[in-house]
Amino acid sequence: MGLISSLKKAFSKPYKTVSVVEAKDLLSSGAALIDVRSVQEWRSGRAPQAKHLPLDRLQAGTAGINKNRAVIAMCASGVRSASAARLLASQGYEAYSLRGGIGAWRQAGEPVR
Repeated sequence: MGLISSLKKAFSKPYKTVSVVEAKDLLSSGAALIDVRSVQEWRSGRAPQAKHLPLDRLQAGTAGINKNRAVIAMCASGVRSASAARLLASQGYEAYSLRGGIGAWRQAGEPVR
């Protein structure tokens, strides 16, 4: 492997960042949606199909997430979900981070309860 390909691999993301539209497509294909925000944030509104799994709990273990399904991580803005997706990808999951988080979800007119 050459130096350039080694560097590309070292600095590439092991997960993909997706838009709300792309996330909805993945969800309709059976992907799981996990919300990695705090309990207070979760209580302020969440996507109906999301499972709550705060980032600190996710870092302690994957808490029963099925490895046979793609996993989309969601947070407030996309920063914590990127950390969650990176962690999940490192453990062999097909992982995605929702760009813009719950704010983008709301802005796209998706339901929040």
